[in-house]
Amino acid sequence: MDRGLSIKQALLGSESPDDIMMEIMNNFQEELVPEVGKYYTFVYSPTTPNIQYDQYPLIACLEVKSWGFIGLNYHWGKVRHYGWGEVIGKFYPVETTEIKSMRSLPYANYLINN
Repeated sequence: MDRGLSIKQALLGSESPDDIMMEIMNNFQEELVPEVGKYYTFVYSPTTPNIQYDQYPLIACLEVKSWGFIGLNYHWGKVRHYGWGEVIGKFYPVETTEIKSMRSLPYANYLINN
């Protein structure tokens, strides 16, 4: 079962990124640490001031480091660095077969950290 597709099919079209992320969190299992080569979404709150960021990244984990991890953010289309202390809560793993549907969900939430 493609959980991303199930969420997408249930959308009315008026949901906010917060609403969609809440649905993801309610339908996906949690993991404590990402693994290289796997896909995840999570809640992100950077500590660096005055940067634009994606509050709900969808990433492919490329590297795990002592300070955090590096991931290809599908919402940005760029490789980004994420510190351990900047992840709020846990990671929600996404199956390879769900990437296409998850990428089609409009839950990217671009903010400026002030």
